[in-house]
Order: sequence, then C-alpha cells, then structure tokens
Amino acid sequence: MNNLLPLPVLLPLLGAGLALALNRRPRVQRVVAATALASVTTVAALLVWLTDAHGPIVLWVGNWPQPLGIALVADRLSALMLLVSSVVTLSVLLFSMGAPEAERRRETPISIFYPTFLVLSAGVSNAFLAGDLFNLFVGFEMLLFASYVLLTLGGTGERVRAGSTYVLVSLLSSTLFLVAIAAVYAATGTVNFAQLQGRLAELPPEVSLVLQLLLLTVFSIKAAVFPMSAWLPDSYPTAPAPVTAVFAGLLTKVGVYAIIRTQSVLFPDSPLTRLLMWAALITMVVGILGAIAQTEVKRMLSFTLVSHIGYMVFGVALATTAGYAGAIFYTAHHITIQTTLFLVLGLVEVRAGSTSLTKLGGLAALSPVLGILFFVPAMNLAGIPPFSGFIGKVGLLDAGVQHGGFLAYLLVGGGVVTSLLTLYAMAKVWNRAFWRPLQTEADELETVGVETVEQVAEQPAGTASGTSATEAASGDLEEEPGTTMQQDEGAEELSTGRRMPWPMVATTVVLVLVGVGITVVAGPLYGYSERAATDLLGGAAYVRAVLPEGVR
Repeated sequence: MNNLLPLPVLLPLLGAGLALALNRRPRVQRVVAATALASVTTVAALLVWLTDAHGPIVLWVGNWPQPLGIALVADRLSALMLLVSSVVTLSVLLFSMGAPEAERRRETPISIFYPTFLVLSAGVSNAFLAGDLFNLFVGFEMLLFASYVLLTLGGTGERVRAGSTYVLVSLLSSTLFLVAIAAVYAATGTVNFAQLQGRLAELPPEVSLVLQLLLLTVFSIKAAVFPMSAWLPDSYPTAPAPVTAVFAGLLTKVGVYAIIRTQSVLFPDSPLTRLLMWAALITMVVGILGAIAQTEVKRMLSFTLVSHIGYMVFGVALATTAGYAGAIFYTAHHITIQTTLFLVLGLVEVRAGSTSLTKLGGLAALSPVLGILFFVPAMNLAGIPPFSGFIGKVGLLDAGVQHGGFLAYLLVGGGVVTSLLTLYAMAKVWNRAFWRPLQTEADELETVGVETVEQVAEQPAGTASGTSATEAASGDLEEEPGTTMQQDEGAEELSTGRRMPWPMVATTVVLVLVGVGITVVAGPLYGYSERAATDLLGGAAYVRAVLPEGVR
C-alpha cells in the first residue's frame, strides 16, 4: 500500500501537464482537472483508513538506501490534512467551473487557471507527505509558485500590487527557510525528520534553540502568526473568489501543519512554549479586533482567518496530547469552514455585485438560500453549539485548563473573548448585508435630512427650502426627476443582481453540508485526532515507522 503515497503528488502534476496540452479544448480540460482531484480525494480517504488501522506508511522514493533517499510519510495527521485539503480543492475547482463563461474567461482563464491550480494541489500534498525538511521546502515552493500566478489572474493593478507584497514576503520566508535547512544540516548532518528527532536532542541547548527559532519564524510567516501576519489581509481579498477561497482555507494551514510536525517530532521538550502561548494569544486578539473594524467582508474574513490561526497555535503551545488533539481537530474544521465562507462571498458578489457592507442589504429576502448558506458556516466559525467550531474550541479550552498556569488560563480567557468577538463580526455581516433593507440613494438622502427632488416637487409653493412649486416645475428642474428615476432603476438593478449559476450554488451547498457533517462525526473525528496527537507526542511512533532498527 505504500505505493499509494506518490499519487497525491503525481496525479495533479500529470493532470496539469495534460490540461496545459488541452488548452484549446476547455471541456476536456475541465474533466481532466476534476478527475485528477477526485482521484486524489479517493487516495487520501484510503490513506486515512490505512494509517488509522495499521499505523504510519513510508515510501523511500527512488529505492535509495535508507536513510539517504527522499521519504514520503503518511501518518494519521498527514492523512487527515491530505483528505480535508483534497475535498476543499475539488470543491473550489467545481465552483470555478460553474461560473458564467464570460466570468471564467476574465477571472480564471482556463489555459492558465486549471494547470496552475493542479500544481498548487500537488505542492500542498507534497508538503503534507514530506518526510524531511528539504522536501517540505520543495512542497512550499510548488504551492507558492502556483499561488503567485493565481493571485494575479486578470492582471488588474490592485491584484498586481497585492501579489507583489505576497511574493516579497514569500521570497523572504523561503530564503530564511533555506538558511534554516542549511543550519540544521550543518549541525546534525541530516534533514530527515526521523533522524533529526534524536540528533537535535544531542546538540548543545543554545544551538538547538537557535535552530528551533529559525524554523518557527519561517513557519509562522507562512501560517500568518502575529506579528508576521500583516501581509495576509492585503493579499487574499483581491484575488478571484475561487482563488481566495482555496488560499484562505489551505495555504496558512500548511504552515500550521509544519509547526505541529516540527514542534512535536523535532522539539518535543521545547523551551519556547511560553513564547508560543503569547504568540497565540496576541494573534487571536489582534486578528479579531482587526476583523470587527472592517466594512469589506472579504477583508473581515481575512482578519478572522489570522485570529483563528491563534487557536491552532494555542493547542501546539500546550505541548500536551489534549492540546495537539484540539489543534488537529480545529485545523481540519477551519479549513472547511473558511473555504465555505469565501465561496459564499463569491456568490454574494455574483448576486449583489459587491462584498462591501456599505453597498449590501436585503440579501436574506432577495435570496433566502444565500442567507442560509452564509448563516450556517458563519455560526460554525463563531463556535455556536452544536457546530464543530464549538466542539473544537471547547477541546482547546479544556486542554488549557488541564495544563494550568497563568498563561494557559490567560489563553483560555482570550479564546472565549475571541469567540464572542467572532460572533459579533458575523452578526454584523448578517445584520447589515442580509437583514436590513437595501438603501437606495434617495433613502440615504432622507436619512441625513436632505430632501430629494421628488419631495421638493410634491410640496406646496414656498415650503421647500425657498423653492416654489413653479420653480420645481420649471425647466431648471425638468431633468432632475428623470435623474432620480435612473438612480432608482440602478438601485433596483443592484438589489436584483444577477442570477447565481446553479453549479456554483450546488458546490457551495455541498461544502456547507461537509461542514455540518464534521459536526455529525465530531466524536469519531475527535477520537482520531487524539490518536494522531498520541502518535505525535515525542515522535517515537513516527521514528520507528521511518527508520529501521539500528539506523539513527
């Protein structure tokens, strides 16, 4: 069964090459892309079952002597992340296929989008399956290379500016990652995770601490942990809706996965747990405070993304089985829910033409289905019972209480406050975009006490700010009522919007149901997360599976 391990990487790469060759046959290209990702999802589901039943699966690529070759490793953690990420990427791909032809040509050009999207999927899979630091670096570079292209699709000035910031930050983190890999190899003579587990423990404490700080800095930039998170809210919201959705759901979680893997396997007795606790607390609080200050919903969700990364770092910082279990469960939950919310915003943009709270209103009456599609994942993100967000947060808070100590209790309090503020942010979006009536320009003028031309014309002579009925009917005001009519027609057009294509709606409905499904299977999934955390703590099971006896 270990021959399954290369497939999540190879299938998308083969699909990308075939899709590029079929750039003049868009329908066939779509079938190729969807088939590749559906196959990856099937393989990932099989790996979840195999790793849970039989333990970690290892493949030494190229049949090099152990431990000199490149190892692909699937354990409970990597298999779960692979399954969730493949479900999300397949859903986003199907969502993009459902867009109208004109929008697909503008926002996601087929000849570029599908091959690049498949390379992104291959990079994510490679990062989850990597058994050494250098292969992890290769996975990051694959997904980053693809993300540079996807982020600037359409070539608008706003996207190019956002892409420039993203590229600069990514290049900086990649350079630092190479420096960290070189330092680790110079100190230990290997970059294999299983070998590093023993050799790092033999180093002088100060050397091990420097190496840990280097790796944590790199992965914190990629995961958008404060104070290295400022790049994210400016980069993600400018991209096309499918790209923003997959970025928000996946890319930062690969960084979180790398933090979990290195902290548990390489540095099980980390002296930096207090630093991680402070980072988790500040990330949660600063992120959610930024979210509630926004009026553009995409930026608001980008800030909540930063905030909820803090919950995952919270679990890692506790360095206990309960903490890791909570972090794993919450990561799987958050990938699904965050992607779903950004897909819903894509539908909002199609229906209303904007995602700004100043331009939205009445969406619940205009499209009740859209209202439900937003409400369910929004409440899940906020942690309202009985959704999986509530279960994940309770697990993390319980782990904090079990850990004890001032910082742990402070994190528990910060987690509760962040959850309440997340609920406030989601309620703000619901109230302003979905619940309140859409205000036309005439409504806004009336609200601030300014009389519209129609109101002036209807008033008796001499009663409307010094304007007589004769003046109102004169040529000076003849064209104004027509202008008001045009404005009302424009408002009606905005309130009615465009029809949402049913494939886009259907895909979003399926992903909402997946989020609800996580709630339904939360018990077994949390049990799986606990078994994954038990394997991670200390890394003994991982080392035994990767290296034969006597090879360290």
